[in-house]
Amino acid sequence: MKTKILLVEDNNAMRNLVATALDQHLDVDVFEAENGFAALKLIPDNDFQLIITDINMPDINGLELISFLRQHPAYKTVPILIITTEAGEEDRKRGLAIGADGYLVKPFSDGDLVQLVQQHLP
Repeated sequence: MKTKILLVEDNNAMRNLVATALDQHLDVDVFEAENGFAALKLIPDNDFQLIITDINMPDINGLELISFLRQHPAYKTVPILIITTEAGEEDRKRGLAIGADGYLVKPFSDGDLVQLVQQHLP
């Protein structure tokens, strides 16, 4: 059975770029959500082994999503990675402090993305 990854990103082009990179380099099933609200609809019916989220999104942003997931027993230990344009050290510290396991600043290479994901796959 393939590893299931949830990708939460509001920008369609970025979502396609990340999903394509993961599909090409890893044996995974990528599920896509355009924001945190859509992600919360997918989560109960799927056993995701990794979640990748943007920070700046409408409705429920990435930090709110991470905070919620870290309080949910089923997702307390699931690796969560942030991909974002927020490049400041304070942004990175805040994301990791709230419960993210990794942080990648846009733009990034396929290699950097794949390497980060591989580090956190079960």
